[in-house]
Amino acid sequence: MKLGLGLYRHMLTRDNFRFAKQAGATHIVAHYVDYFKGGALNSREDQPTGSQLGWGLAGDPNVIWSFEELDQIRKEVESEGLVLEALENFDPAHWHDILLDGPKKELQMENIKRQIRNVGRAGIPIFGYNFSLAGVAGRVKGPYARGGAESVGMDGPEDTPIPHGMVWNMIYDSDAPAGNIPSITHERLWDRLRYFLDEILPVAEEVGVKMAAHPDDPPCEFVRGQPRLVYQPHLYQKLLDLVPSEANTLEFCIGSLAEMTEGDIYDTVDSYSAQKKIGYIHFRNVRGKVPTYKETFIDEGDVDMMRVLKILKKNGYEGVLIPDHTPQMTCDAPWHAGMAYALGYLKAALRVLD
Repeated sequence: MKLGLGLYRHMLTRDNFRFAKQAGATHIVAHYVDYFKGGALNSREDQPTGSQLGWGLAGDPNVIWSFEELDQIRKEVESEGLVLEALENFDPAHWHDILLDGPKKELQMENIKRQIRNVGRAGIPIFGYNFSLAGVAGRVKGPYARGGAESVGMDGPEDTPIPHGMVWNMIYDSDAPAGNIPSITHERLWDRLRYFLDEILPVAEEVGVKMAAHPDDPPCEFVRGQPRLVYQPHLYQKLLDLVPSEANTLEFCIGSLAEMTEGDIYDTVDSYSAQKKIGYIHFRNVRGKVPTYKETFIDEGDVDMMRVLKILKKNGYEGVLIPDHTPQMTCDAPWHAGMAYALGYLKAALRVLD
């Protein structure tokens, strides 16, 4: 197993690459969407939470990520002795009508295919995504972790409807008409996913990129009046079986899976790692289940993370683990300190396993 670090777009800097290397990481997972554009409530030093207006503004719908810029980022990562393992998440500006089954979905699908071809040409092996209308919504911040460290969680259902012009918790059209997007059924959302997978997986196979699906976060059956896809562990299998392909894999999030109300986290890890269908892993801990849970330090939640690592080792998982987010520590560099703690724990745990 390999140790990695996830970085938001504005954090893709030489200093942060060196921090990752110094903390023992060998790989980088890069979020290339700017989650903090126009989001006044979002601290750029922590994961975004936003408000009912979302994280902020989506990007330029007419500009997809080029081969040249992706290749440059990979080269910058490699210049610091690291490997760029994955990009994570599409910009809502680039695929909102794929999610919403809108009039631009075929045009956007062609652009998304071009983007995946650029990812493959740049030598980036995995692309993580989350097929969701509400996205990561309904979370709150507070002193939930050990010693009063600031973390995120959920204090109950999030039922506020999604306004027109928003999807995946970001605003793609600031001039959209008043009103809310209509609610749909789980079946219709699965139909939209099938369309997406039918179109994207052959391209991903062609260019050597694995598409890795994140479970819903938070994993409630509905969020903001819209259905979720993978809100219970067995639904990951439905996703894998929907369009069988070597490129159809999982962005396996221990925290999100542990928050689910059904299933056993250790059985879940065993089942999917034994199938060799995990692209990479978000390695974080939580306390509680949706709709009331809190994120914790890696060693204080409900999940025995060492037991998870032993299962992964037993099943021959050789991919990357990243602490996708972690509580903020009380110091001058809260994000870096929290990540250093999580990386140090994982580094030691992997050493023990070996």
